[in-house]
Amino acid sequence: MIAGKGLLCTCLFSFLLFSAVAQQKNKAQLQKEKQQHLEKIKEVERILTETTVKKKNTLGELNAINQRIRIQEDLIRSIKEEITLLNREITENNGTILALEEDLAKLKDEYTRMLFAAQKANNSATRLTFLFSAQTFDQLIMRLRYMKQYGEKRKLQAEAITHVQEEIIGQTRQIESRRAEKNALLNDELNESNQLAELRKKQSLVARSLEKEEKSLRKNLEETRQAVARLDKMISDLIKEEMERAAREARAKNNASANVALSASFEDNRKKFPWPVNGFVSLGFGRQNHPVLKGVVVDNQGLTIQTKGGEKVKTIFDGVVREVADLKMIGLTVLISHGEYYSVYAGLREVFVRKGEKVTTNQEIGEVLSNSEGISELRFQIRKNTTALDPQQWLRN
Repeated sequence: MIAGKGLLCTCLFSFLLFSAVAQQKNKAQLQKEKQQHLEKIKEVERILTETTVKKKNTLGELNAINQRIRIQEDLIRSIKEEITLLNREITENNGTILALEEDLAKLKDEYTRMLFAAQKANNSATRLTFLFSAQTFDQLIMRLRYMKQYGEKRKLQAEAITHVQEEIIGQTRQIESRRAEKNALLNDELNESNQLAELRKKQSLVARSLEKEEKSLRKNLEETRQAVARLDKMISDLIKEEMERAAREARAKNNASANVALSASFEDNRKKFPWPVNGFVSLGFGRQNHPVLKGVVVDNQGLTIQTKGGEKVKTIFDGVVREVADLKMIGLTVLISHGEYYSVYAGLREVFVRKGEKVTTNQEIGEVLSNSEGISELRFQIRKNTTALDPQQWLRN
């Protein structure tokens, strides 16, 4: 019976140990996630501060505030998940203590009965009678062994009681530690929630201020649309010319294996490409509502990434520079081919590469332009021939 109970206790403690390790991993993941959110907040705060130096209440400021709110919400969500995890751990600790206390009560009851039986057996006459009443010498030896084993069992039972008592103390300390950790997280959640409320007030003020400038916003939007349309047309025309050139070369050499290999390599790296610049996505891919103007839909052929002024732009993959162009209201643009795929980097103040130059992954090719309002944005595209693709389906998460 004792041996069976020992095995049960061993299995119970092994399960608890495995469960604790698994939960520690979850907690480590949540803490890492929280740290990443805090780092993102610092990055967006730097961009937000820089954006408001030249002019306040701009679309760039509103975009940065919107991003700041999204990260703040993610941070609060991570804190809540960690609190939920701690609550679960505390509940499990309490359940373990109850189970251990039940085991302890049973062990003490068995030990009391053992002591009572031992007290009766300790009488010298009784022990001698028990031994010498053996019918054979072998039976005498067996009875001596039994008495020795019975003493050892009592010792093991006492050790088991001590072990369970120590386990209860350890579980109680863990609960106290987790409750202290939970209280600290609850305080963090309150502070971050207050900060979120302040951000939403700021967001509302900037949005209302921009709504008063609707006429100016519409004019700027139309000018930007025209500039972006010229950019997209230029990119499509250049790619078509490049496709025709590649086809002529392939026919002349009767070999298109190099382009095919580079295209395949590009496809193999999907979801692995580095981001071309640090910052956040201020305008995603495809059709979406304007952040201020009601009923206005903006169509984006790539990603608009808001960043800091002077930020360096890097290539996402090996390739060849096919064009370096300068467009009004957009800035300098670099088109790089990767077989039948192309990456576009528009909105540069300065370019470090030339047409026809081979480039490698993460090579610096230019510096982001800051406009008159202090907003620094990179317009980034990925295309398969002339078809625009969603870059977020190709870049690293």
